[in-house]
Amino acid sequence: MNLLGLYNYWIVIVLMMVGFYLVIARSNLLRKVIGLNIFQTSVFLLFISIGKISGGSAPILKDGVEIYSNPLPHVLILTAIVVGVATTALALALIVRIREAYATVDEDEIHVQDEEA
Repeated sequence: MNLLGLYNYWIVIVLMMVGFYLVIARSNLLRKVIGLNIFQTSVFLLFISIGKISGGSAPILKDGVEIYSNPLPHVLILTAIVVGVATTALALALIVRIREAYATVDEDEIHVQDEEA
């Protein structure tokens, strides 16, 4: 099996690890949201890569077409994009409220302020 021929899966793995690293290693809440979005994008790419069939056609009945691609993964990704945008908007709104309440978006500083109170 040619590992270089599966470059899209390697890109997905790299994006997943970058997003996971940003979520785990950073204490800045805004960077955590960016990491979640990168991770989410990698999952979208993974599902789209899995849903593609070489030589496949749209599922429209025509003469001479024998291989059809399943449109369901693409439809699910469109739904997931909408959910992802809504989740990101909610996370950013919460970060704004946290910034107003604590005057910081750093998770460690928020924990220190909570322990002092």
